[in-house]
Amino acid sequence: MSTHLTRDVLAERDQRLVAALQYNGRISAEEASSVLGYSTREVQRRLKSMTGSGAVRVVARRTRGPHVGATMLRVKVLRGKLDTITSALARREDIPFVDVSASGDEISAVLLHTFEPRNRLIFQQLPATGAVTAVTAQTVLHVFCEASDWRLDVLTAREREMLARSPQPSAPGRELDATDEDIVAALESDGRLSAAAVADRTGHAESTVRRRMASLFSQGQVGTQVLVDPQRLGMDIDANIWMEVPPDHLDATGRSLARHPAVHGALATTGRANLCVAVWFRDIGELYRFLTEDLSGRSIAGTDTVLVGQWIKRAGIHR
Repeated sequence: MSTHLTRDVLAERDQRLVAALQYNGRISAEEASSVLGYSTREVQRRLKSMTGSGAVRVVARRTRGPHVGATMLRVKVLRGKLDTITSALARREDIPFVDVSASGDEISAVLLHTFEPRNRLIFQQLPATGAVTAVTAQTVLHVFCEASDWRLDVLTAREREMLARSPQPSAPGRELDATDEDIVAALESDGRLSAAAVADRTGHAESTVRRRMASLFSQGQVGTQVLVDPQRLGMDIDANIWMEVPPDHLDATGRSLARHPAVHGALATTGRANLCVAVWFRDIGELYRFLTEDLSGRSIAGTDTVLVGQWIKRAGIHR
């Protein structure tokens, strides 16, 4: 079902630390220790092992403004031409997500854009490519949750409560200047870099970097995201489920499914299939129960489940 790079599952104590990082990617070893009940030395050791091996990455992501729209693309491709199209899509800065179906003939991608009547990629470039047999493009109308909102369900209610007490970003402030951009660029590859390390990379004074970093994070202009292969968390099934939901049930259904522990993305879109959810499960049985039990009683007229065989690019990171 999948061609992930490794099937080694992280230990439970490592997974709990991953979950803590999802709440606060820059959490200190001392803070994580007080929440999880590990020694500070153990937290430091596990963090060094996971991040040093590349199993877990914490990156900084600037907050997207309301003027940035998105389109969900489903691209049908001739067999044997898949690599050419996926590579071309993954190279684009305005496409942060690219998946390939388990059947090997469909690419799913997210295209970010400012609103424009006729996007060249959708209306000209993809249709003109001989390897592409069909393109479906559906505008995202509302985001119920996205990958950065997902939380690994391995913590106790008390631990989640303690982590959620972290200061929440205030309203966005000033526009970013050249110094801010330098700092963000440094943090995009490692969101846990210290102010001293960022100062060394950018050439700015450490006091300036420390003050600017505090401002960027506290005002919500920059946040962190944990990147980890779901198979390292024991989740072998990766799927996108497209649903047909009556308009009067769309909002309630989207909000409800966004809270499901397996859902790491829920989007309302244009088109007949107007709700898309991305899910991770441990096995095919869990996916079956989700489809037959969790989706029942929600007035869903139909579903189209696409198993992901391989992810090519996620959150802007190439495989």
